[in-house]
Amino acid sequence: QVQLVESGGGLVQAGDSLRLSCAASGRTFSGYTMGWFRQAPGKEREFVAAISWSGGSTYYADSVKGRFTISRDKAKNTVYLQMNSLKPEDTAVYYCAVMLGSINYYTSARYPYWGQGTQVTVSS
Repeated sequence: QVQLVESGGGLVQAGDSLRLSCAASGRTFSGYTMGWFRQAPGKEREFVAAISWSGGSTYYADSVKGRFTISRDKAKNTVYLQMNSLKPEDTAVYYCAVMLGSINYYTSARYPYWGQGTQVTVSS
Protein backbone atom coordinates (compact mmCIF):
# COMPACT_ATOMS: atom_id res chain seq x y z
CA GLN A 1 0.00 0.00 0.00
CA VAL A 2 1.64 3.19 -1.19
CA GLN A 3 1.39 6.10 1.22
CA LEU A 4 2.38 9.69 0.55
CA VAL A 5 2.54 12.30 3.29
CA GLU A 6 3.14 15.95 2.42
CA SER A 7 4.42 18.61 4.78
CA GLY A 8 5.92 22.07 4.71
CA GLY A 9 3.04 24.23 3.59
CA GLY A 10 2.18 27.51 5.25
CA LEU A 11 1.44 31.20 4.94
CA VAL A 12 4.19 33.36 3.45
CA GLN A 13 4.57 36.72 1.77
CA ALA A 14 5.22 37.29 -1.90
CA GLY A 15 8.90 36.77 -2.68
CA ASP A 16 9.44 34.31 0.17
CA SER A 17 10.45 30.66 -0.11
CA LEU A 18 9.01 27.38 1.11
CA ARG A 19 10.12 23.78 0.84
CA LEU A 20 7.52 21.06 0.60
CA SER A 21 8.32 17.47 1.48
CA CYS A 22 6.61 14.24 0.45
CA ALA A 23 7.49 11.13 2.42
CA ALA A 24 6.73 8.01 0.39
CA SER A 25 6.35 4.45 1.68
CA GLY A 26 4.87 1.10 0.79
CA ARG A 27 7.12 -0.07 -2.04
CA THR A 28 10.34 0.59 -3.88
CA PHE A 29 9.95 3.38 -6.41
CA SER A 30 12.43 2.39 -9.05
CA GLY A 31 10.82 3.07 -12.42
CA TYR A 32 8.28 5.46 -10.95
CA THR A 33 7.75 9.17 -11.42
CA MET A 34 6.97 11.43 -8.48
CA GLY A 35 4.91 14.50 -9.24
CA TRP A 36 3.68 17.65 -7.56
CA PHE A 37 0.31 19.10 -8.53
CA ARG A 38 -1.66 22.00 -7.11
CA GLN A 39 -5.26 23.06 -6.98
CA ALA A 40 -6.48 26.58 -6.27
CA PRO A 41 -10.08 27.30 -5.20
CA GLY A 42 -12.42 27.06 -8.16
CA LYS A 43 -9.72 25.80 -10.49
CA GLU A 44 -8.71 22.44 -11.85
CA ARG A 45 -5.76 20.54 -10.47
CA GLU A 46 -2.65 21.45 -12.44
CA PHE A 47 0.77 19.96 -12.94
CA VAL A 48 3.68 21.69 -11.18
CA ALA A 49 6.74 19.46 -11.40
CA ALA A 50 7.84 15.84 -11.66
CA ILE A 51 10.97 13.78 -11.19
CA SER A 52 12.01 10.35 -12.35
CA TRP A 53 12.81 8.38 -9.24
CA SER A 54 15.55 6.30 -10.85
CA GLY A 55 17.31 8.68 -13.22
CA GLY A 56 16.41 11.99 -11.63
CA SER A 57 15.10 13.63 -14.80
CA THR A 58 13.01 16.67 -13.91
CA TYR A 59 10.04 18.34 -15.56
CA TYR A 60 8.36 21.66 -14.79
CA ALA A 61 5.29 23.64 -15.69
CA ASP A 62 6.16 26.85 -17.48
CA SER A 63 4.57 28.87 -14.68
CA VAL A 64 7.12 27.65 -12.12
CA LYS A 65 10.20 27.07 -14.26
CA GLY A 66 13.18 28.93 -12.81
CA ARG A 67 11.48 29.41 -9.44
CA PHE A 68 10.70 25.88 -8.25
CA THR A 69 13.07 22.93 -7.96
CA ILE A 70 12.04 19.31 -7.49
CA SER A 71 14.47 16.80 -6.00
CA ARG A 72 14.45 13.44 -4.29
CA ASP A 73 16.41 11.73 -1.54
CA LYS A 74 16.42 8.01 -2.24
CA ALA A 75 17.77 7.13 1.21
CA LYS A 76 14.84 8.91 2.86
CA ASN A 77 12.25 7.99 0.21
CA THR A 78 11.33 11.65 0.13
CA VAL A 79 10.61 14.11 -2.66
CA TYR A 80 11.03 17.84 -2.17
CA LEU A 81 9.67 20.91 -3.89
CA GLN A 82 11.76 23.99 -3.22
CA MET A 83 9.66 27.05 -4.05
CA ASN A 84 11.39 30.41 -4.38
CA SER A 85 10.12 33.85 -5.36
CA LEU A 86 6.60 32.84 -4.45
CA LYS A 87 3.71 34.78 -5.94
CA PRO A 88 0.10 35.16 -4.79
CA GLU A 89 -0.96 33.07 -7.80
CA ASP A 90 1.01 30.14 -6.34
CA THR A 91 -1.60 29.92 -3.58
CA ALA A 92 -3.14 26.44 -3.69
CA VAL A 93 -3.28 23.05 -2.05
CA TYR A 94 -0.20 21.16 -3.19
CA TYR A 95 -0.38 17.42 -3.72
CA CYS A 96 2.31 14.81 -4.10
CA ALA A 97 1.56 11.87 -6.42
CA VAL A 98 3.22 8.75 -7.81
CA MET A 99 2.89 6.99 -11.17
CA LEU A 100 4.59 4.04 -12.85
CA GLY A 101 6.75 5.11 -15.77
CA SER A 102 6.85 8.66 -17.05
CA ILE A 103 4.59 8.88 -20.08
CA ASN A 104 2.24 11.87 -19.82
CA TYR A 105 3.74 12.76 -16.45
CA TYR A 106 1.85 16.10 -16.58
CA THR A 107 -1.56 14.40 -16.55
CA SER A 108 -3.09 13.91 -13.12
CA ALA A 109 -5.15 10.93 -14.30
CA ARG A 110 -1.93 8.97 -14.81
CA TYR A 111 -1.19 9.03 -11.07
CA PRO A 112 -2.98 6.36 -9.00
CA TYR A 113 -1.47 7.36 -5.67
CA TRP A 114 -1.93 10.73 -3.98
CA GLY A 115 -1.12 12.41 -0.71
CA GLN A 116 -3.60 14.38 1.35
CA GLY A 117 -2.26 17.77 0.26
CA THR A 118 -0.69 20.72 2.03
CA GLN A 119 -1.91 24.31 1.88
CA VAL A 120 0.37 27.04 0.54
CA THR A 121 -0.86 30.60 0.88
CA VAL A 122 1.11 33.54 -0.52
CA SER A 123 0.01 37.00 0.53
CA SER A 124 0.74 40.11 -1.53
